[in-house]
Amino acid sequence: MNLSRSKRRTWRRAALAVLLTAGALTAATPGDAEARTERTETPVASTSPVTGVTESVVRVKVPLPASAGARPAACDWLSYLRYRAANGPNSSADADRILVAQPGILEGAGAFDSVARNTVARAAEQGSHIEFWALDRRSNCLEDRTGIASGDQHTAVDYYYRGKQVEGRTFDGYVGNARLGWMAKLGIEQTVRDQYDLLAAELPDQSVRGRKVLCGGHSLGGVITGYFAAADFDGDRTTTTDAGSNQCAGYFALDTTVSTTLADLSGSIPDDTNLPDIGLGYGAVQAGLDSGVLPRSLSAPILLNPETMTVLAIAGLGAVRDPGGEADLPRYLPSNVNIEATNRFLFSKDTATFLTGSPTVKDFRLTNAAMLGALMDDNSVPLAFLQSSVGLFDGGPVVDKNFPVANGSDQQAGLFGTDYKAIPDRPNGPLYTWRNYDRVGDPDDPGYRSADGTPFTSAGKEVTDIRELARSMAEQPLDFTEQYFPTKLVTDLQLATSPQVKWLVVHPEGLTANPTLTVLAGDGLLAGRAPADLDPVIAEGYQHLDVLTAAPVQNNGLPEPVSTNLARFARSPE
Repeated sequence: MNLSRSKRRTWRRAALAVLLTAGALTAATPGDAEARTERTETPVASTSPVTGVTESVVRVKVPLPASAGARPAACDWLSYLRYRAANGPNSSADADRILVAQPGILEGAGAFDSVARNTVARAAEQGSHIEFWALDRRSNCLEDRTGIASGDQHTAVDYYYRGKQVEGRTFDGYVGNARLGWMAKLGIEQTVRDQYDLLAAELPDQSVRGRKVLCGGHSLGGVITGYFAAADFDGDRTTTTDAGSNQCAGYFALDTTVSTTLADLSGSIPDDTNLPDIGLGYGAVQAGLDSGVLPRSLSAPILLNPETMTVLAIAGLGAVRDPGGEADLPRYLPSNVNIEATNRFLFSKDTATFLTGSPTVKDFRLTNAAMLGALMDDNSVPLAFLQSSVGLFDGGPVVDKNFPVANGSDQQAGLFGTDYKAIPDRPNGPLYTWRNYDRVGDPDDPGYRSADGTPFTSAGKEVTDIRELARSMAEQPLDFTEQYFPTKLVTDLQLATSPQVKWLVVHPEGLTANPTLTVLAGDGLLAGRAPADLDPVIAEGYQHLDVLTAAPVQNNGLPEPVSTNLARFARSPE
């Protein structure tokens, strides 16, 4: 349903206020006032159906060292989304627990919105007032949400692609490698230092951190948590008050493990990214990053770059505003090589279609919800680490999407996931709608099947509400995706045995110093190879992103397992 003009104006003003306000400190006091640095906290308006949860965006000034070089002023601030019980204490230090979450690769704080709300609400039902802090990496400071915050797809496209102003602001363009020199220093050392400095600024009393903070993350965030747990932050290994493990009462891992290796995350980095050859050695890689010869930000020619990740958020806007309306986004977007290549990759049913470019997505009629589903659903998008389980196409015939790999082939695993892919099969035909996760298996479900008779999906494999996924992508002041992911963060982890990185693991015993909750997606990156010694909770039917986006009540009528187990763990990680 379309919003009225007055409601759109109110929503737009509230969203822009979240993005642009640089106000004074609020009454909420997360730590001792004497120890607090420059800080802003701004309430976030939300249309989430999960009630009783208050959200705000917090920014704390923690400047990079001068050696990092020139950077935008905004990049001397750290940001996070703070979720807490509406009837709970204002001060974070008075909360029962605080879950602090590191995002995965190419992921921003906004991706945690559903799991954060569900966890805080679930804990409140059980009489516990907890907080959930969804961290943004420092490099997210380069993102401009102004067009998305307008609340209108056409306005957003005009802002990002046609140079039109929104609220008196003009988009500066996507940031090229030459302007990212300071990001050559954003490796694992700076990343864990940022988390420590943020915790120390917000919760100055180490004893409070050690008793109340639960450290964790999703995907790559589990590895970052491992390095944090093993780190030493004062340069003296004989003093342990500052040790990473002593800043946490426990650890949690969401479709990942708390470790100091990338071994458990195979398939999370596409082969066609611009990741440099680590065979060069640490010194050569760092020299290449410093000089700009090597890319300082991770990207790929299709889908995984700032321009196309912006399109994902714009698609989310349409699914929020008018999910059942016919999408005109493919036709309204400008035609350029990047967008056209992405459209071919995502909407080609076979290699011949990809090569010829016919039919294109512009030849199909899709609702706004179906457009977002085509970009994010596990039965559509071929990249496993981007997949969520939000339902399936409806309203017309569908066929197997056998590109870039064929359904049921030996190649369909790892990076591409195991679920069969489907695609509309009637260009210039019916309006394709989207069957949401909770309507799969209903009596009117057409029960689409692959050419070999395999059902594309079932109720037990659909777990995320597409409306809530859209809201997380379009309404959050901090992005769902990460447009500028520091290359150095990955190369550091790939070169973990090199002396320059190995020395960061000062307290390896920190990895097992606290209780750990490991929750794995049943169909995620570790599907079929879950480490039994971790006694993981398996969320059946979940994809990699579903551990963050799943609806609070599942199709079996039971509460969502990820947030349920996080809330239980928060009550007593011992």
